[in-house]
This record gives sequence, C-alpha cells and structure tokens, in this order.
Amino acid sequence: MPVFPKISLRPEVANYLKEGFMNKEIVSTLGKQEAERKFETLLNHLSHPPSFTTVRVNTHLGSVQHVKNMLSDELQKFNGLSVPILQHPDLQDVLLIPVVGPRKNIKKQQCEAIVGAQCGNAVLRGAHVYVPGIVSASKFMKAGDVVSVYSDIKGKCKKGAKEFDGTKVFLGNGISESSRKEIFSGLPDLKGVGIRMTEPVYLSPSFDNVLPNYLFLQNLPSSVVAHVLDPQPGERILDMCAAPGGKTTHIAALMRDQGEVIALDKVANKVKKIKQNALLLGLNSIRAFCFDGTKALKLDTVKGIEGEPPFLPESFDRILLDAPCSGMGQRPNMACAWTLKEVTSYQPLQRKLFTVAVKLLKPGGVLVYSTCTITLAENEEQVAWALTAFPCLQLQPQEPQIGGEGMMGASLSFEQLKLLQRFDPSVVALPDTDFDSLRDARVEDMIRLANQDCIGFFIAKFLKCKSTQETDP
Repeated sequence: MPVFPKISLRPEVANYLKEGFMNKEIVSTLGKQEAERKFETLLNHLSHPPSFTTVRVNTHLGSVQHVKNMLSDELQKFNGLSVPILQHPDLQDVLLIPVVGPRKNIKKQQCEAIVGAQCGNAVLRGAHVYVPGIVSASKFMKAGDVVSVYSDIKGKCKKGAKEFDGTKVFLGNGISESSRKEIFSGLPDLKGVGIRMTEPVYLSPSFDNVLPNYLFLQNLPSSVVAHVLDPQPGERILDMCAAPGGKTTHIAALMRDQGEVIALDKVANKVKKIKQNALLLGLNSIRAFCFDGTKALKLDTVKGIEGEPPFLPESFDRILLDAPCSGMGQRPNMACAWTLKEVTSYQPLQRKLFTVAVKLLKPGGVLVYSTCTITLAENEEQVAWALTAFPCLQLQPQEPQIGGEGMMGASLSFEQLKLLQRFDPSVVALPDTDFDSLRDARVEDMIRLANQDCIGFFIAKFLKCKSTQETDP
C-alpha cells in the first residue's frame, strides 16, 4: 500500500503522460479501465523508493564473494543491519540489499526540520540529511535533539522558516548534529551532516564512503546496460553521454580493462567526476573528454589529435548512448515541477546524438540506446524512428532480458516489442518489508521483486548491418 501521495505533476504533464499510457493500441488491448489503473499505479510507485538497494562490484579489483563478505561486515559495523545480501543470478557482479519499510509506528517529534524534495528523495534511499538540504527548522532546535524530518515536496517552504504548515511528507526521525542557529548562520563551509537519520520510514544502508574502491551504487536497470552492450577485451568503445561514469566504469571492468573506452560529456565538472571514478576503481582503459556528443563526428579531413574527439566515421566497435532524458523513471520522486515544454524537449536532442552514434559505429558494430524515463516519445517512438531513418540497423535480442517488453503505441510489431526492455515499476504491488518477512522470504521471490520494483528504465539494442558511408550524399 502507498504511504506517500502519488508523484505531483503539472496538469499538462500529467495529461501528456496519461495520453501516452492510454494510447489507442494499449486501450484496445487492455481496455480503458485496466490501462488507467496501470497508469495510476505507476504514478503511485514513482513517489516510493525501489524495494532494493543495488550495488555493482568492481570485479577489476576483487571477486564478488570477497566484496560481498566485506560489505556484510561493513553494514554490521556502521548500520547494525543484519539483512541478507543477495548476488543477482543473471547479473553476477550485482549485489542486492533489501530495503526495510515502510515503517509505520515511528513517533513524530515536536521538533521538526523541513528538507528540499531532492534531499528528501536521497533520505528515502538511505542518506543522512546534509546541511545544505535543510530548508527550515523549529526555533528551539539544538544539537543532539531528536528531530522529525519532512520533505517539502512542492517547494513552498521559505529558507530559514521556523515553522511550515504547507504540504509536507514525513520521512522519519533523526538526531540533529547542529543547532538551528548554526545551520542558518550563513557560513558557506557548513556542509556536513546536519541530521543523522536514526528512524527512517524506509530503512536502507547509507553507502557514504563504504568500500569506495570496490562498490558502485547503481540502479538495477543501469547495471543491465553494460551487460547488454557486451563489450569484449581489446575493443574500442564509446560512451557518448557518460557522466558520472557508472556505465563507463562497468564497461571497462567487463572488458577486464583491456581495450579503449572513450567517455564524453559536455560539462567539465561531470568529466572530472568520470575521471575520479575511473581512478578510484583502478581502471586505466578509460579516456574522458569534455565534448558535446552531437559534434563527435569528424566532418573534415584535417588531421586532429590522435584518439581525441571529434572521431572518424565508423571507428568504434560498440557505442552506448545513455541519452539525456526527462528522467521521469527516477524513484523516489514525489514532485516534478517541469513544464510540458521541458519534458518534451529531449526527443530532438536524442535523435541528433543517435544519428552521430550510427555514423561513428563500424559495420557489424553494436549500438545500445537507454534512458531512465517512462515516456513513449523518448523510448519506443525513438526505436520506430531509428529503424525507419537508418535501414542499416536491426533490433537485436538482449542478454540478460530482465525488464518487460516494450510498450505499445509506437506502431512497432509484437516481435519488435519483445526485443526491447522496459522496466515498469507498476507491474508489482508496493511491498511492506519488515525483518520477519525477510527471514521467511524465498531468494527467488526476492530476486523477482528486485527485477520489477526498480526505477523506470528503457533499453534497445541495435546491430549495424552495413556501412553508412556509401549511402551518405
């Protein structure tokens, strides 16, 4: 049962999404009532966290079993948590930690702190409250007080307010590390933990500085992507929109750090983060550049710097386009303030990037397209467009196939939809997980739940059957 209200959206965005999920193909197959029920279920699920925390083991530095044992010790030491840690049977380098919750008998305190929506989302996935995320606190709050933490999901609370009567969602209790006066003193260097969560509504381990060389916190569908790409040692791979480097580092680890992984992002600070992650995980095959992926194709014959963007046509064995998207599949997300114009602005950019990717891919090469959104326009419609725009492309089966098939509505055949992976959180009921139910749960049931109750995500895999150079004008 939902404990939070469904995701808050602008009316025009809610209507846009509803039109996509209640298109003619779906309604004629499921019926209007069932299509509407599935859509409302999805909106409810988006405001709640997934039922598992997923971490990927850096197999370049340690075996999965060794890291699993170390993680078990760390969780006991830091969190006092004795929950099972499961190795995913189809993603051997992925570990799953169940989230306990929602916990409904937490006593609300008189002393309150209001946090921003983004901070609130992080708390629901195991984070403590950092000072910059605190918007408001009770006037009498001192360091050491037990504080009830609420999320300002509509963004209406004024910074520094002493009380707030607007829409707020209870996230649990914690102990304040600083007084109200210190938090709102205006000191720019006050950035550490402001409230240490002791009784969160959803109990999930904090991975702050836990085995940073061995583990990468990554949503389950994001961990599927590199396996679907299936990079091989010695190949030259391009990750076109790579920040913060989770999939880049996964690709390099799967290649046993043999070959070349080029990572692009057009934001300098994000490129810095990719380089930091590669260094932390001990991976040397990654080269990261601050460069706009839409301009990554070399159009002239002027000799550039060897191995740096822009690149010659048909010079990569495999390409990952984890495209910039509306991010509407992220969980938990209690409120999205985006306008319809913002939500629909990504399709043209995705097509520009895709076009460049096709031209940079060698004949016989593999292109994987993925997004962390749920819209038809950014997912299945993009596949339908790509298959028409580039006759050289063929959809390929994916391994492993963990998500469901693609969504109807983009005029793709049933066979084509079966080749796609759409992770749809609405396919399973929101679980109530406590320590007793974890003790009694069967491993296969927990794995099935982890596969289904995750973020909204989409993956398509293409093979380039022939060269595009001869067809270019």
